Amino acid sequence: MSAEGPIPTTPSVLPAAAARVVRRSRVRQVLRRLVGSKAALVSAMVFALVLVAAIAAPLLAPNDPFAIRIIQRLKPPGYVNGAGVTFWLGTDSLGRDILSRVIYGARVSLLVGLSAVAISGTIGLLLGLISGYFGGLIDDIVMRVADIQLSFPTILLALAIMAVLGSGLDKLILVLGVTGWVQYGRIVRGQVLSIKQDEFVLAAKATGEKTWRILFQHILPNIWSPIIVVASFTVASNIVAEASLSFLGVGVPPSVPSWGTMLADGRQYIGVADWLTIPAGLAISLTVLAINILGDWLRDFLDPRLKNIL
Repeated sequence: MSAEGPIPTTPSVLPAAAARVVRRSRVRQVLRRLVGSKAALVSAMVFALVLVAAIAAPLLAPNDPFAIRIIQRLKPPGYVNGAGVTFWLGTDSLGRDILSRVIYGARVSLLVGLSAVAISGTIGLLLGLISGYFGGLIDDIVMRVADIQLSFPTILLALAIMAVLGSGLDKLILVLGVTGWVQYGRIVRGQVLSIKQDEFVLAAKATGEKTWRILFQHILPNIWSPIIVVASFTVASNIVAEASLSFLGVGVPPSVPSWGTMLADGRQYIGVADWLTIPAGLAISLTVLAINILGDWLRDFLDPRLKNIL
């Protein structure tokens, strides 16, 4: 015993340790389920490869993706120039290294996909919470705006807006984010309507808790599962939308390495130089397929009705 009295125990350490044990157990459970599904495991590896390529593009790219070498234009895969530099996937119509541009294109695709989901998810989440919780006139206004936006195909609406604003990565992210909130808003609204009369919500109201605490501390934690699943699928659709808009010339600028712009640049040479389009097409297909399979697995994993089956 010290001079200042008995050394106090630290009971707060026990809950912290217990929380760490629970987190480790959840991680092990997720990994066990993931390993148990071969399709999901392969998809996770593909997505991880794309993510690593996007993050470490300057280190992984063998050449400068922006360097124009007209004398080396339209060279086939495996071409070695006079300086001994190998172009493993060949060069494009301006002599730029296709492999390097494919690697850098992963940056654009993931940046657009994840950033647009963050914007649309935030807008849809807030509007869905407000609409479902308060109802009445607020609900009518939000849902009518959603119905009006749903009357226009998303890609056509984004195409029209980008044609007015002009091309640009920041504009593309903003347009896809603003036009994609409806799906989140309707799902969140439906979830809020289904649980806002539950006992734990009514008890929070009865104790006088503030509305924002009820929304974000009681309701939101109970509706995360469908939001996460929708977000995973929306990332894939945003990648396709970015490639489509860039292919049409209203997405990212032509000088930016993007899978969509690579397809647009190579379409006129597809009969004589198919290596200009095949790598970008495969990158889009494999990335979107991997994300969709992971989203499907995540939906099954988060569905409590299927936990005893998987």
